[in-house]
Amino acid sequence: MKSSVEALEGNQIKLYVEVEENEFDADINRAFKLIAKEVRLPGFRPGKAPRRVLEAQVGIGPAREQALRDGVPEYLARAVREHDVDLIATPQVEITDGQESGPVEFEATCEIRPVIDVPGYNGLRIELPSPDVTDEDLEEAREAELRKSGSLTDADRPAAVGDFVTLDLRAERDGEEVIGLNTEDWSYEIGQGWVTEDFDDRLVGASAGDELTFTSTPKGTEEEAEFTVKVTAVQTMQLPELTDEWVADNLGEWDTIEEWTESLRTSMQESKLNGIRQQLVGKITDALVGLTDVEPPQAMVDADLNQRVQGTMQQFEAQGIDFGQWMQATGQEPEQFIESMRGQSEQAVKSDLALRAVAAAEGIDVEGDELEHEYARMAMQYGQKAKDIRRAYERNDAVPELIAQIRKNKALDWLVHHVEFVDENGASMDRDLVLGHTHDADGNHVHDHDHDDHGDAAADPSDHGDEEADS
Repeated sequence: MKSSVEALEGNQIKLYVEVEENEFDADINRAFKLIAKEVRLPGFRPGKAPRRVLEAQVGIGPAREQALRDGVPEYLARAVREHDVDLIATPQVEITDGQESGPVEFEATCEIRPVIDVPGYNGLRIELPSPDVTDEDLEEAREAELRKSGSLTDADRPAAVGDFVTLDLRAERDGEEVIGLNTEDWSYEIGQGWVTEDFDDRLVGASAGDELTFTSTPKGTEEEAEFTVKVTAVQTMQLPELTDEWVADNLGEWDTIEEWTESLRTSMQESKLNGIRQQLVGKITDALVGLTDVEPPQAMVDADLNQRVQGTMQQFEAQGIDFGQWMQATGQEPEQFIESMRGQSEQAVKSDLALRAVAAAEGIDVEGDELEHEYARMAMQYGQKAKDIRRAYERNDAVPELIAQIRKNKALDWLVHHVEFVDENGASMDRDLVLGHTHDADGNHVHDHDHDDHGDAAADPSDHGDEEADS
């Protein structure tokens, strides 16, 4: 087989493939073996009739046609590997010679993944929430703990924000009760923002014994309802006095307000830092995508969108939820549901292209042992043997995509360690603090966080099955 490649406009190339007659004859032999299983000839068991007998009976045309159907995709796959073609869609194949006899020639127009540049990626500034714990944060945390030991006392005044009111609540729509909005002796803290947008405003200023009637729209719905609210009590929360004795008696671990406050500060900062780390990768990829000016190829968007939809349906199935019934309950059409995910797919495609660009610009590559480590990691994740996973990827021509995914992960890790982190005011943030780096006695970095939370390097290898890759 001989092949060559020609660059076309846009993200397309054309592969030219020529298969010598003697090489293609082996494909014809295989086709005759398939035909032999279907054709009944006297004196021969099914599948045992030799080619010369079959050729005399049915001619070479059906076998050649079968050989073209089976052989051309294999020759195309070989050409794709030979020229390292990064396909993103099924090629359009045209057989130009050899349909009836002689060498086989065909050409394939291939849409390939575009290669882009991302200017300014090494100067990214990522804005993150400040991890600093303010005095107001501490006061809220202390008050929340004190409230657990607080007591309600009747207030001799109209209700205000922060008060607890006991309510008899009734809501109707066209004479029918609104489910979930009819109750008695309900203790509600004004300021929670429940029920309706203006519910709390209507309660402010009410006194015990008042009955309020109004029309409003319950949250989570679009239709108004008629409300009747009877206020039976207005109470205020009385908090215990914060003293060292109260801390020692009620919290156990600490003896003084100062000790408890410092512990609160530490735990609250760690909580804020954990929240920052959870959104870090998303913010970096969003900022990186913001530097790109590329229209994502439709084929890549559609492929990602299809994968997202399939994944969502599998999640529903795993949870025992009928997808069709859920669609009816939410009033969505399938097309509407699918299109609601398109924006995510477009973002994912742009991220893919941008991370590949960073990997190329920084000379990021994958060493042999890294690939083996990835097979071992997936073996543990999926409960299989590493050699079986490797074989599945090799058999399905999926190793290049696995390598590309590892390169993208390494590019993202490079960005994590090179972008500048700033808070809401533009002040630079300490990288070690954000990433959770500490140092040992020799000054070396010790990681107490995981950079592998930005996605597996590949999908479940069982998704590849035992079939050959479809080029």
